[in-house]
Amino acid sequence: MTVIAAVLYAFILPLVELTYKKARQEITFPLVLEIQMVMCLAATCFCVVGMTIDGDFKVISREALDFKIGGSAFYYTLIVITGIVWQGFFLGAIGVVFCASSLASGVIISALLPVTEVLAVICFREKFQAEKGVSLFLSLWGFVSYFYGEYKSRKKVLEKQQPQETELPPLQVSDSVA
Repeated sequence: MTVIAAVLYAFILPLVELTYKKARQEITFPLVLEIQMVMCLAATCFCVVGMTIDGDFKVISREALDFKIGGSAFYYTLIVITGIVWQGFFLGAIGVVFCASSLASGVIISALLPVTEVLAVICFREKFQAEKGVSLFLSLWGFVSYFYGEYKSRKKVLEKQQPQETELPPLQVSDSVA
């Protein structure tokens, strides 16, 4: 199920960018906010239906009582704050697609993944297991690889634009004798 969710999320940003390019009207920031609101409202409805069918709403109060870090009030506060932070994340990701591209948004997301993992270990007292270490390593490796590739390709472009120091500039030949 997690792999399916990851694959579906991988299509969201490029599809949003495609929507922006295929739109028959000018894409403005208020329109971006409206698209974000519709996407989040659809996702919320989908999740509420799924949680209702599965009976997850009945488990929330029991889960809040078992919450180890604080009481149920802290648990519900954490759920609300998490929802607000996720909305900010999605708005930022869609905003980067609006201002730059889905690739830039993906690079920023992959750069923040290690930060999220470290903060989860610090804030939620999670154990730093092998899976987190591998995930952290792979995301940092991908991030560094992307920027190293960009550095190499820009270096090649700059080398092609500047003449080599060993080459003499071409002489201009004129027909007239001075």
